[in-house]
Amino acid sequence: MSERLFVLLQHMMPKLALTRLAGRFASWQGGGVTTAAIRRFIARYNVNMDEAANSDPAAYATFNDFFTRALKPGARPLAEARLVCPVDGAVSQLGPIDHGRIFQAKGRDYSAAALLAGDAALAARFADGHFATIYLSPRDYHRIHMPCAGKLLEMTYVPGDLYSVNPATARGVDRLFARNERVVCLFEDEQGQPFAMVLVGATIVGSMATVWHGVVNPPRRPGLHKWNYRQQDIRLAKGEEMGRFQLGSTVVLLFPAGPLQFNASWQPGKPVRLGEKMAD
Repeated sequence: MSERLFVLLQHMMPKLALTRLAGRFASWQGGGVTTAAIRRFIARYNVNMDEAANSDPAAYATFNDFFTRALKPGARPLAEARLVCPVDGAVSQLGPIDHGRIFQAKGRDYSAAALLAGDAALAARFADGHFATIYLSPRDYHRIHMPCAGKLLEMTYVPGDLYSVNPATARGVDRLFARNERVVCLFEDEQGQPFAMVLVGATIVGSMATVWHGVVNPPRRPGLHKWNYRQQDIRLAKGEEMGRFQLGSTVVLLFPAGPLQFNASWQPGKPVRLGEKMAD
């Protein structure tokens, strides 16, 4: 199928209905049917179960349990770096935030303010800063971890579309990451500098969850919903789990202006692993 046709079909398909249906199946305790679906998924996407804390497909009561499976202790050691990669996935894009714009794909970009739910004041804190967009494919480990130690300041649920977030869609849909459903998590690092982790929803992503809140969606709210955590002193260490996707998606990270140097080996399309050096 051509990329153009693939994107056109996404404009037409009932994305929300498909997502709700997938979410119901993923949370269903279907016994042998669930185990068969997990085994088929492992074979289809060549999932490495040797890294899983429990490698037996029959041990997972639901597809979501399998999809958000834990890794064996020590499977992802943390690099000696200022920032480590927060997920397993592949680099979509990375680089400077140029006059408030974030590069998406050739010929396409979007504003940091739009990504951050229209919050111009928050976007200004990342003016001339840096971003990294990492895509999680179906075969990847789907828990999300901290790139550095941070104190949680706020979280915002942003309703939106549910387009796929794979590279073909990023090349074909304008403002993809700023129009899809997302959860914006704002932190402050140990130097008092802000950084944001934006969890982007997609077609058949049944839900997104954080460790401090639990499942954020569903329910899918009709408007913005913000939680303020400044008085709760919620702190997470570098490499600690902060959330997870129920079926795969994308994380966009924003950092303020300053002398940040991304890993020289990171290029669009490069596979990356949790814990490896992201930047100094």
